[in-house]
Amino acid sequence: MNYSRVQAFLSLSLLLASCGQNQNDRTTFEIRDSVSAYGPNTMVRNVKQDKNGNMLIAASRAGVFRYDGKSFTNLASKIGSRRFWDVLEDRHGNLWFTTTDSGVYRYSTGCLPTGQAAIQQFTTREGLASNGVGAVYEDKAGVIWFATGGGVSRFDGKSFQNFTTNDGLPANDITTIMEDKTGKFWIGTRGYLSVYDGKTFTTPVTKDGNAFYNVWSIVEDRTGTIWFGGAIIHGRKGNVLFTEDGLWRYDGNTFTNVSRRGASFIIEDKKGNIWTTGSVNPPTGNVWALSRYDRKSLYTNEPAVTEIMSIKGPGMLCGILEAYDGSIWFGALGTTNGVYRYDGKTITDFRQKENRH
Repeated sequence: MNYSRVQAFLSLSLLLASCGQNQNDRTTFEIRDSVSAYGPNTMVRNVKQDKNGNMLIAASRAGVFRYDGKSFTNLASKIGSRRFWDVLEDRHGNLWFTTTDSGVYRYSTGCLPTGQAAIQQFTTREGLASNGVGAVYEDKAGVIWFATGGGVSRFDGKSFQNFTTNDGLPANDITTIMEDKTGKFWIGTRGYLSVYDGKTFTTPVTKDGNAFYNVWSIVEDRTGTIWFGGAIIHGRKGNVLFTEDGLWRYDGNTFTNVSRRGASFIIEDKKGNIWTTGSVNPPTGNVWALSRYDRKSLYTNEPAVTEIMSIKGPGMLCGILEAYDGSIWFGALGTTNGVYRYDGKTITDFRQKENRH
């Protein structure tokens, strides 16, 4: 018997137990993931940043990458090919990877020996509402929320609580979740927009009696104004749906259509500017743009918009993030697959040149 291996296994088991996890609940990998000087050459749906300043990149079938300023490390290489959609570092230092085909993964290293990572998969067997998961969100209390294809899943660290149309949601196909300063949760779906106060879902959210629908991104700015991208249904004639698409804001009393440009992803930067990616002329336009709305003119009738980058379909620009250094990162799908950085002057494409299309 190899006693050194037995001792190592027992030590690892004790470490897992000390982290509050049973070793049978997790798969432990050596962290010897693939490292490259270049970013992924596939769809990048979302970009986040960890507390150490590393960029976290969810890249569809390619994996989830961590960029430290010099190289890209695929943290999900041991998981295999999945449709990775979003990534989040929670307050405990765990990383969460969402997929649209195999649930979510929690990636932990804090209580393990150097060079090892514990990865636990959560699916419908563990209580997740659906194995198709888009966005992941951590609320003010540290609870993790998942936007799934079967409803909203709330994970308190021990178990899941799920919300569906049976509980008052307008649709089970969820796109985004955001908690505002009052503690209410704004929930975008492929159906109507909804607000949850902890007890009741207000559905649909309307303007002048017309409902908002197909909302993919919701943020709250420093003043408490809610910004979201979506459409209002004005009516239907036969098979034709009459809508008003674009970027919207809500000041607590009034909904205002800020721009007819689409806003699939939205952020507010440190200066108070609003950034979006979306179709320039939704819902049928095939040109997508990264746009910046100047803070000084946001509340005027015609806000100043600077188009930083645009692409012509097929394809789209995806998730946006302002890094700690003020640079803007965003993902792309289609002929411009990959992750990009805008430093205020130059756009950097991190794909290997010979792999660009």
